[in-house]
Amino acid sequence: MEITNDIIDHIAHLARLEFEGDKKAAIREDLQRIVTFMDKLTEVDTENVEPLIFMTQEVDNLRDDIPKDTLSQEEVLKNAPKKDSDYFRIPKVLDK
Repeated sequence: MEITNDIIDHIAHLARLEFEGDKKAAIREDLQRIVTFMDKLTEVDTENVEPLIFMTQEVDNLRDDIPKDTLSQEEVLKNAPKKDSDYFRIPKVLDK
């Protein structure tokens, strides 16, 4: 597959990019090398190869989710710049 300026312009439009002059030529060369490399993959014999479903045979060893108190509400609010009894005070974020 030959990478043309029309293809570069189309990809640039889709990606909301602009390429001109030397940068356009460099992108064309890079894309041509990528396409050439991908074409080499068609030469690989995959007749007896099963599709890859998972990247590894490892199984996740997850820890038990055991709730526990790490900090009390008073400890958390102790370093708050502004607080109102049991809550943090923050600047208004949304206007009604």
